[in-house]
Amino acid sequence: MLAAAVLVLSSAGSLLAQAVKPAPATPIDVKKAELGGDPWDPQWDVIIEKAIPPEMLSLQVPHDVRRFCPNFYNMSEVDKRAFWAYFFQALAGAEACLEPTTRVKHSERVIARIDPVTEKIVRSEGLLQLSYWDQQRYGCAFDWQRDRSLKADDPGKTILQPKNNLECGIRILDSQIIDQHRPLITKKSYWAPLQPGRYSHRNFLKQMTNPPPACGIESRSKIAQSKTTTSVKQEAEQRQIAKEEH
Repeated sequence: MLAAAVLVLSSAGSLLAQAVKPAPATPIDVKKAELGGDPWDPQWDVIIEKAIPPEMLSLQVPHDVRRFCPNFYNMSEVDKRAFWAYFFQALAGAEACLEPTTRVKHSERVIARIDPVTEKIVRSEGLLQLSYWDQQRYGCAFDWQRDRSLKADDPGKTILQPKNNLECGIRILDSQIIDQHRPLITKKSYWAPLQPGRYSHRNFLKQMTNPPPACGIESRSKIAQSKTTTSVKQEAEQRQIAKEEH
């Protein structure tokens, strides 16, 4: 019985590993690679796709998802996960230019609130611009007591680690669209880029122009649909090697 259980778990793990594919590249991802910057890491796609809960692959997803992915409800779970990986890449592009250590201190005139965890003015940090307060609100894996002794932009901080930041973002979006039954795009969204009428929302829309082919929408980007974050990163690495050789 034990051997059988191990085999079942092993098979489940294999299926999960197979149910992941690279997401297409967003315009900012390609541009950063062209300029010699660090592009989106394909491993972040894997983190996102493995963390997407079942309800975000179901009919519970709000209908405005079809604005970005018309065929969403008819796609396989593999392709739905790839769509969400692309979605969060676009959101990270609009929020933090794909930079994991980005930090923004909010002016008290704009957001007059103190983070109850840090007891300081709220800061937005990491790929999805989150705060330590989200550990309390959404159960995110941030540890202020551990991080408070580190430099502000230390990539080892729990809130700046891509895995923690992205998984927290998924928890937040899941709460918005599943628990609270709100649309993807709403003035009540946690993120400004998902709030219509905001400048950052227009930037987000620009990043959503190259969705996965399975979405059934004609790409509005000049990027080849076959170009993924994997190929973008490989090309950037090859250019860096060529520079070093010269």
